[in-house]
Amino acid sequence: MADTIDKQSATRGPKKKAARGLAGSLTRPSRDDRAAAGKAARAVAPLDSHAALDVPASRDPVALLEEQALTRVPELVPVRYGRMLVSPFTYYRGAALPMAADLATTPTSGLRVQLCGDAHLSNFGGFASPERALVFDVNDFDETLPGPFEWDIKRLAASLVVAARDNEFTSKESQAIARASVRAYREMMRTLAQETMMEVWYSSVDVEQALTSIKADIGPKRFKATEAYVAKARSRDSTQALKKLTTVVNGRRQIISQPPLIVPVEELLPELGANAIYQVIGELISGYTATLQSDRRYLVRQFELVQLARKVVGVGSVGTRAWIVLMDGGDGVEPLFLQAKEAQQSVLANFAGASEYSNQGQRVVAGQHLMQAVSDIFLGWQSVAGVDGVERDYYIRQLRDWKISLPIEQMLPAGMRHYGELCGATLARAHARSGDRIAVAAYLGKTTQFDDAVAAFAESYADLNERDHAALAAAAAEGRVTAELDL
Repeated sequence: MADTIDKQSATRGPKKKAARGLAGSLTRPSRDDRAAAGKAARAVAPLDSHAALDVPASRDPVALLEEQALTRVPELVPVRYGRMLVSPFTYYRGAALPMAADLATTPTSGLRVQLCGDAHLSNFGGFASPERALVFDVNDFDETLPGPFEWDIKRLAASLVVAARDNEFTSKESQAIARASVRAYREMMRTLAQETMMEVWYSSVDVEQALTSIKADIGPKRFKATEAYVAKARSRDSTQALKKLTTVVNGRRQIISQPPLIVPVEELLPELGANAIYQVIGELISGYTATLQSDRRYLVRQFELVQLARKVVGVGSVGTRAWIVLMDGGDGVEPLFLQAKEAQQSVLANFAGASEYSNQGQRVVAGQHLMQAVSDIFLGWQSVAGVDGVERDYYIRQLRDWKISLPIEQMLPAGMRHYGELCGATLARAHARSGDRIAVAAYLGKTTQFDDAVAAFAESYADLNERDHAALAAAAAEGRVTAELDL
């Protein structure tokens, strides 16, 4: 898939006769050809055109959210709306579909990559690599799909302006933060264009090294607090989850019920009986292991299923079916918590094209493997018919493994600027793995023209996002939608 994307994006613009390899087959275009294709794309979408935001008057973001609600758990939809109403930033987190529709109306260069699809700043963070290092990367792929590279960077930049406004930064500060993030993306892409594909593939961001690099700018007090926050991430694993999420009743380990956010399946579907429920879950886990690398399949099979519960997660994901699966490797003291999360069609599909994968869980897993430097060893997928008879796609991963997201609401302007730069550079590395980094770098160029244009777009979109947040609040006040707050 990456090779296809790379070739498609690299073949636009001036061409030279392709060289032939030793085997006689056509080789890929030269670096000069790829750079020329990138520069030629400016005729399709000039760099300054990315400032444009011209949405139709008939636009109805609430209708799009209601459309999504049709495939979600009905009793959880009000929780989703309630979480989105907390602030313009929480609204933004849940509004990936409205923004996808808006982005589809904006200029695009034709240079495609594997998109995150929901690249706001809270969807970046730290987690454990298989080698037990704390790495920083994109960490949410529910909406991943190939598409125009600009869409991800615009969603990131706009999220920074929205978050900066929530933190009551000045307009000048929020603009500087967005511009710095886009500049970091552009400069990193230009750096990666000079590297070999293998160098790009093996590159990653170590959290502690990244933190050290900004020590002088955030001050000793904030650096120490951030360092402690990062260190705490190493305790966020299945053992910590066992202590937080379970208790022992009559000698048996059980997940603690906290409705509606965490509900053991026995309480959720008492009329069906535990045997019927666990038969379905057993099929899900058994089928899922077949999608894993052989050594990891062996590892999972050392654990047995203990209990299942529905767990509400995030903002945009609320209402999709998400389960936590408690497993144990022996005597109740070797826990493994997995999360089985429903994968629906990407919000980008109607605008960027359908996925090549029929199983949406596989779409998520394939996109994550393609974009991330390293991924969870338990990451896999499966589809299974639920107790209602409806077959749904899922992806499965560890519930938590040193996972950490920095508290956005506590950031000061300097800290958010550095974080935005880190996210921008990380996104460039993720895009460089699948798209034509040489063409994209040539398209972006050496000047700040693209940075300035996307920062202007971000400011305009933050205005639109505030109006959309108000529209959802009005819909709730009028009874068009029901919102449950404080959950």
